[in-house]
Amino acid sequence: MPRLRSLSVALIILLLVALAAAVLLWPKDRPVPPEQRRALGLFTSLPIYWGEAEDLSSLLDDAGEPHWVRAELEASYDLQPLDVLTADHLASLTNLLIAQPRALAAAENVALDDWLRGGGHALLFADPVLTQHSRFGLGDARRPMDTVLLSPILAHWGLELRFDDNQPSGLHLAKVLGASVPVEEAGTLVALPGADESECELLTDGLAAQCQLGKGTILILADAAVLDGEGDTSLHRDALSLVLDAAFPRP
Repeated sequence: MPRLRSLSVALIILLLVALAAAVLLWPKDRPVPPEQRRALGLFTSLPIYWGEAEDLSSLLDDAGEPHWVRAELEASYDLQPLDVLTADHLASLTNLLIAQPRALAAAENVALDDWLRGGGHALLFADPVLTQHSRFGLGDARRPMDTVLLSPILAHWGLELRFDDNQPSGLHLAKVLGASVPVEEAGTLVALPGADESECELLTDGLAAQCQLGKGTILILADAAVLDGEGDTSLHRDALSLVLDAAFPRP
C-alpha cells in the first residue's frame, strides 16, 4: 500500500508539471476557447466593431473582413459593444476598453468613476489629434472623434491632456510598461496642481498614466495610433496584446 500511495503521488506531480508546461507553451496567438473568454466592454467612436459604412443597411450587409482590432479582441474576450456608459451597462463588466470615445455626459462620468472605484479595470486610448484615416469628411457625424473630449473626467482623476504642436511628426515606437507601442502625434498627460499623486502615476514622460482608483484601475494612453487599421499591423498587434495584459489582470 505505501508503494502504491507513493506511485499515485508521483503520478499526480507529473500531471501537474505537464499541465504547467502546457500553459507556458500555449501559443499566445491561439484563440482562447469561447467558454474561457472574459467579457470586455467596448466603448469607442473608432470603426473597430461595426466598420465605416454609409448607412445602417450597408453596415449590416458588409461581408468584408472585420477590423483587425476586433478580431484580435474576440480571440481572447467576449466582446460587448456599448453605446452609452451607465451603471446598468457597466454592472456586469469587470473590464472595459475605451478608445477615442465621444464626449461623455455628466451622468456617464459619474457612472464610469463609480464603476472603476468599485473594482472595474479600464484601458483608455485618448488621442488629442487622431491620425487614422476616415472615409468621412470633417464634421460628418459618422467620422471618429478627431480629438478626444474628456477634460472633466481626466481632471477628476487629477490629470490634464495636452498636445505639443512642435513634436516630431511620423510614426515611431515608445516604451510603455515594457511594450513597444506605435505612436504618432501623441498627447501628453500631466498632473494637475494639488492632484493626489497616490492615484495616478505618469509613464513614458506623460505618454501614459496608470491609475489606482479605489478598488479599480485604469491605464490611459494619450494616443490611439496602435489601433490604426491600415498597412502592416504586426507591430500594432504585439503592442496591443501587451497593453491589454497590463490593463486587465487575470483573475
